[in-house]
Amino acid sequence: MIIYINDKACKAEKGDQLLDVAKRNNCHIGYICGGSGICQSCFVYVEEGMEHLSAATSVEKAFISDKLAESGGRLACQTRITGEGQIRVLSRAEHLRRVVVGLNVRDFITYAQTIGYNVTNQLPSGVGNIVDRVREGKLNPVQSLQNIASGIGPAATLAGSTVLDNFAFLQGPASMISGGAKGVFDAASDTLCRISGGQLHLPGATCRTHGGGEPELERVQITAKVVR
Repeated sequence: MIIYINDKACKAEKGDQLLDVAKRNNCHIGYICGGSGICQSCFVYVEEGMEHLSAATSVEKAFISDKLAESGGRLACQTRITGEGQIRVLSRAEHLRRVVVGLNVRDFITYAQTIGYNVTNQLPSGVGNIVDRVREGKLNPVQSLQNIASGIGPAATLAGSTVLDNFAFLQGPASMISGGAKGVFDAASDTLCRISGGQLHLPGATCRTHGGGEPELERVQITAKVVR
């Protein structure tokens, strides 16, 4: 069967973890802790097909607030495919990228509020879940650290090799700056520049505020002569 992660078609089978599907298909969604369920780097939004996925585990319930769960939030290392059907998933990074590139202020505010709420309200239960699993022998701290050590390298390599796929706007002029699209793209960058006080610009854009657009006014030196 085929499922879609960040709109990329990925081969999958019933019983597969979403995290394993992403790894096999070179579609990075984060897996720093190697599936130990302690880092949340594999957090995803399920846009379609939740009914074809396993129920939320105790780990997910500890780390993911009700608000975030209602928006489709899951941990890919805890979620398995239970049936065939249309499944579409977005990584947290891809979700945020689409909000930022679309200059969707309302969605960005909602995103920030939801993440902030999740961190504030779920941190105690998340930490408690980790402690409980260690006490019950379900989580080996040493093994978890080894997973993190071994997972950072491959994750970074995969992220680097797929960055242009997952963040297409970084391809710059080749894909976005042509004809009328350049004007729209530059206008968006100008807007972002003004909102951020000149600190942020879209890669590859020509910001008229800082050059490349409307010419600056010529500076004229004026001197005054005192007549006595």
